[in-house]
Amino acid sequence: MVHVHTHDRAAGFLELEHARVRWFLSINADTLPEEAKQKGQRTWRSLTIGGEEFEFSDGFTDLHTLSYQGILNGQGFPLEDARPAIEVVHDIRHQQPIGVKGEYHPLAALPLSEHPFSRNAKTLRRL
Repeated sequence: MVHVHTHDRAAGFLELEHARVRWFLSINADTLPEEAKQKGQRTWRSLTIGGEEFEFSDGFTDLHTLSYQGILNGQGFPLEDARPAIEVVHDIRHQQPIGVKGEYHPLAALPLSEHPFSRNAKTLRRL
């Protein structure tokens, strides 16, 4: 289920065999929790399991680069192992958001921001 999918964030709910996951992804620094903003963090990664939060933002700066290096070195996952994750992401990407209701992530309720190009488009139309 997808609750929000805009130019700068996406949020939803996944019910898996052994987990219920409320997820939120954003590229907008305004959606960072206050504690992260006060520390000057540019990213925030957190999982809450059984009511206990595990914050693990540090140490992941080069994670994608390291993952790609592993894949190029033959240490990646075979396509058939990765297929279920790829299919879930595909399904999420193509769902119509239902809005902030039901089992939504708390950050999904943050005010939406205007698309950065919409102001320029309005200005250009006036010219």
